[in-house]
Amino acid sequence: MQTNWKIGSLFGIPLFLDPLWFVILGLATLNFGVAYQSWGLVLAWSGGITMALLLFGSVLLHELGHSLVARSQGIKVNSITLFLFGGIAAIEEESKTPGKAFQVAIAGPAVSIALFVLLKLLSNTLPDASPARMMIGDLARINLILALFNLIPGLPLDGGQVLKAALWKTTGNRFQAVRLAAKVGQILGYAAIALGILVDYLTGELVTGLWIALLGWFGVRNATSYDRVTLLQESLLQLVASDAMTRDFRVVDANQTLRSFADYYLLNSTSPQVYFAESDGRYRGLVDVEDLRSCERSEWETQTLESIVHPLTEIPTVSESSSLAVVINKMEIDHLPRITVLSPAGAVAGVIDRGDIVRALAQKLKLRITDAEIKRIKEEGSYPPNLQLGIVAKSTTNF
Repeated sequence: MQTNWKIGSLFGIPLFLDPLWFVILGLATLNFGVAYQSWGLVLAWSGGITMALLLFGSVLLHELGHSLVARSQGIKVNSITLFLFGGIAAIEEESKTPGKAFQVAIAGPAVSIALFVLLKLLSNTLPDASPARMMIGDLARINLILALFNLIPGLPLDGGQVLKAALWKTTGNRFQAVRLAAKVGQILGYAAIALGILVDYLTGELVTGLWIALLGWFGVRNATSYDRVTLLQESLLQLVASDAMTRDFRVVDANQTLRSFADYYLLNSTSPQVYFAESDGRYRGLVDVEDLRSCERSEWETQTLESIVHPLTEIPTVSESSSLAVVINKMEIDHLPRITVLSPAGAVAGVIDRGDIVRALAQKLKLRITDAEIKRIKEEGSYPPNLQLGIVAKSTTNF
């Protein structure tokens, strides 16, 4: 369920606020307000809230840097969200080459460094000890820290994305590059958690230690997520249609009348079935029960199934060797409940629905998905919330 609040859009990119953003806004306001107390109560707290908003404005520009470079590569940017740990751009696909991936990754820190330089130059033109010079100088330093922090070489940080691009270029394998960069991110995350605990223990700075530990936890969680998605992408390319397809369909005589088909099959069936018609040893096509219902009942006695079948050349199909990523994409694009799998000879080899895909993945990845869950997926025609296979498959087939 969407809990973020939409606050507008920038360059056509929707902007959202996570409710926890207000916690950080309050803390940042408190931090700057206390630091500026020598200016007087009103000016100090006005400066505090202004600096807190400018801080997140800097974060927004940082994420906008990633987003605009991604869009220049033809990649859709779904949104930018400001949240507890800063901001995140929801970029729909991965860049298609290591060089382009590097461009997207470095764009954010480049924006922050550019802001640092510009703000530093501006602060030098203002009177010494003036509130404006102090605030602009602080904002310049914040942007420098934002750039340097994000360049730490571990996913999910921008430095991890840069590392991934470099490893991708070196190894020629994007999946291996993501796994290695994610592993570095996990190590750094656990190190941050340990450092946070140590800071709390040695200095008694509970808030500082907790914040460092939370950043570490965020890093570990997201690095692990990158690793899992990459494993899922690899699996979708390794598994093929023949690994997931079933023969849950019935072959019927194309020469029989519509009345005969209805009496022998539809009246005796308690659940939806998939039917293919054949005659003379050849598949003639798919029988759509809805087509039968649209025919005049007076024609059922004389009209045959062959007159209403959809030839295999005119229905959505995949080959047995098609990767599951291709299968999923085709089903999502065409909004299909299932798809027909053809053998090299052009005969019907099987059918695949979303439940079959999840079952094949569960077997390969040793996922704990019960038969009851598979049955529910088949009936509802939707993937589990924790397996966003439509999105994952779309990004996978770009390579």
